[in-house]
Amino acid sequence: MKLMVFILNKVEELEPLLSSFADHGIGGATILSSTGMARALAHSESGSIFGSLRAILDPEREANRTIITVLKDQQVPIALKAIEETVGDLSKPDTGIVFTVPVDFIAGMRNEAEAQEK
Repeated sequence: MKLMVFILNKVEELEPLLSSFADHGIGGATILSSTGMARALAHSESGSIFGSLRAILDPEREANRTIITVLKDQQVPIALKAIEETVGDLSKPDTGIVFTVPVDFIAGMRNEAEAQEK
């Protein structure tokens, strides 16, 4: 099992991405509003020259969305394909960041026994 974390910069693609996940059998995720460090610093330094430069280099946009989901190992490539088909090539700027970490214990999920089997 893997915990996939996807930080989505193109928030307008959230609903299409979730629909694509559902179409590919990925049925559960948690979506959080999030803000990157550069954006937070720009707001905290809004009166300074650094804040002004950051605002020019990184125009105003909505906060990011962080999507977290627990996947079976074989679902990871499927989820990655859905992400890239929806938001584009992740190597391009302002698309998003995705990573996984191993999950060795789950409680409180439907199909817990199946999830523990891997």
